[in-house]
Amino acid sequence: MIVTLIIVCEVGFWVLLAAGLATRYLLRMPRTGLALLLCEPLLEVVLLVVTAIDLKNGADPSWKHGLAALYIGYTVGHGHRTVKWLDGHAAHRLGGAAPPAGPPRYGMARARHEGRVWLGTVVAAAVASGLLLIAMWYVGDANRTSSLESWMFTAWRTAGIHGLVALSYALWPRKAPAGTEAEHELMSTKESARR
Repeated sequence: MIVTLIIVCEVGFWVLLAAGLATRYLLRMPRTGLALLLCEPLLEVVLLVVTAIDLKNGADPSWKHGLAALYIGYTVGHGHRTVKWLDGHAAHRLGGAAPPAGPPRYGMARARHEGRVWLGTVVAAAVASGLLLIAMWYVGDANRTSSLESWMFTAWRTAGIHGLVALSYALWPRKAPAGTEAEHELMSTKESARR
């Protein structure tokens, strides 16, 4: 049941997102569209409540409960960024706004961008770990909650790997190809910094 609910929440996330953006830009009802977008966190609340009820009714903590915690953590850590990114594209395609700026491609600006995305993964791991710790405390039997503990390690291992990838952008920043517009921007930025 928990896995089915995770799938329903994921589908619901995209349905609410599409409905909210369509309402904002196609139907020209920005407040109603915003209200639909603000309903998205309710899906995670429902998942959290159902998971807690499942544990309260005596279900053995398993990978399903761990996956639910990771899903909620990911949504908290990266959901806002995802919605903002898609809102920018919808505003451009459906609302006539200017195209959204993409992430920087070169240098330390790209490293800072990757660092911010990694912080979202750290938040996701922290939220998932907090939920898993609460579930372990709620169950109160260390023998039954070892699978939940392994999900905490999975969350932090993922954050660690993502951190190494983000760090690689700072240690070995990509340089703009010679003669490109990005190189000219970088040079003008350096010249203005000297002045």
